[in-house]
Amino acid sequence: MKTKLTLAVFLIIGFAALSFKSGDDVHKSGAFKYVGATTCVGACHKTDSQGKQLDIWQNSKHSQAFKTLQTPEADAIAKEKGFTTPAAETPQCLKCHVLGKDMDPSEFESSFSKEDGVQCETCHGPGSEYKKLSIMKDKQKAIENGLTVHTDGAAFCTTCHNSESPNFKGFNYEEMWAKIQHAKPKE
Repeated sequence: MKTKLTLAVFLIIGFAALSFKSGDDVHKSGAFKYVGATTCVGACHKTDSQGKQLDIWQNSKHSQAFKTLQTPEADAIAKEKGFTTPAAETPQCLKCHVLGKDMDPSEFESSFSKEDGVQCETCHGPGSEYKKLSIMKDKQKAIENGLTVHTDGAAFCTTCHNSESPNFKGFNYEEMWAKIQHAKPKE
């Protein structure tokens, strides 16, 4: 029993540590694919009993992150930074306005849309293997199938919310987390 518990703790720590690698390294195994917010929240994460995660996300700036790259202001910033492509096509902009990482087309299922901005899988990892209800009901099984559970949210969030952003004006994790926290209510 002790060996199984030690292994479970090791796996949880190991998977949590994945989320703190650079955005380019997270989930590069290819075993897991990004499916998109509509797949994640379309069936489950929109009810009161689940915590209305869909509403919280839709009403956040995260859901609009890609759209902000499609503005003349964003294009001007990209040009100012020396990029020759529009902001919505510039990898250095996309990495934080979509997933917090470079976008490799082989990592995406057809249901994923970058137009949905910073979405569920940006923080929780590619959901192709943990999206099934039978897996999501077992947190450990979900982690084994690609779910990322953060132990230090501030460290994760500052991989994008930092001074590398041309519009950075500081980042107060507690204040910002209060706007987007989306835990499932206790039963």
